[in-house]
Amino acid sequence: MIDAISGLWAAVTTPSDGAGTIDHAALVRHGQWLLEHGCDGLVLFGSCGEGPSFSIRRRLAAAEAVLRAGIPAARLALGTGCPAIEDTVTLTRGALALGVTHALILPPYYFAGVSAAGIEDAFAAVLDGVADDRLSACLYHIPQVCGVGVPPEVLGNLRRRYGATVSGVKDSSGDFESFLAFRRAAPDVAAVVGAEVLIAKALAAGGAGSICGMVNLVPGLVRRMFTDAAPEADMAAACAQIDGIPMLKAVQAALTGEPMWRTMRPPLLAADATAAERAANVLRGLDGGTRLAAA
Repeated sequence: MIDAISGLWAAVTTPSDGAGTIDHAALVRHGQWLLEHGCDGLVLFGSCGEGPSFSIRRRLAAAEAVLRAGIPAARLALGTGCPAIEDTVTLTRGALALGVTHALILPPYYFAGVSAAGIEDAFAAVLDGVADDRLSACLYHIPQVCGVGVPPEVLGNLRRRYGATVSGVKDSSGDFESFLAFRRAAPDVAAVVGAEVLIAKALAAGGAGSICGMVNLVPGLVRRMFTDAAPEADMAAACAQIDGIPMLKAVQAALTGEPMWRTMRPPLLAADATAAERAANVLRGLDGGTRLAAA
């Protein structure tokens, strides 16, 4: 039986230098801290992990280091979407070879305005190319970032064609109607949201949980969204402090006291440290006392 991503999974940030060398030890420490503070699993190299900025080799080496440190493969997922279908297949096969069966897969991006039929063909080519019954594929819908979305009918068609291999969809559009459209098109697929403020509403509508970035900063507040809608205003206030991945990582640096987290891979630039410290002060008051520095 293929398991889908469900519950609270972290869209893990990636500690690296400007040349792309990943600090594996820091990544492991952060991953362990996230699991200790309420996360059910870790997604490496999604958007918050700057996935498209890292090569196949670097992504697989980081995943291997995390596994070697004792984090179970069942609690790990890898962002494997690339513009070239062959690269997505290679990276997904590489993850499976490590024992990581969960893959978060973007549609091929760059060519905007492509048809739903073309997007379905592209995903089908990936699934056919991987050709491994162990794969648990979560399709990734974040059109405001990558320029190409996942039409709900494509999710439904792929679920019918490939069964439980197409196990999930992550809707990071921030549009609740979009999430509901995925639920209608494929009610048997585990639908998760990326927007933290939507977690309670999504769960009430049959959603499976969230893969989100704010858990890197305020895990206690994010976890409370699973049991109580009351923190929604606090979550909105927290999210208002973060205007992109550079600020997310700069605030992480401020909260942990570890400047390395500010470093971004080009073309992204580091956020202003003073502004990040102001945002960190706001978040410190919203997280319910959770220790905010990784060991």
